[in-house]
Amino acid sequence: MAETTSILRALRTERGWSQATLAEELGVSRQTVNAIETGKFDPSLPLALRIAQLLDLPVEEIFALADR
Repeated sequence: MAETTSILRALRTERGWSQATLAEELGVSRQTVNAIETGKFDPSLPLALRIAQLLDLPVEEIFALADR
């Protein structure tokens, strides 16, 4: 999931948002955002959908299943 995590980080920084800002908008902790960005945590479907909605992108442009 390394490619996906860098996409989320890039999208966040592109908008000038800190991890704390994104976390606050999503109602999660900054540590959760960090864990998603570093690939230590896969977001739940509702959280992934909230992230996509906030970024105004289709969820599949941000998150994808890792290649096997």
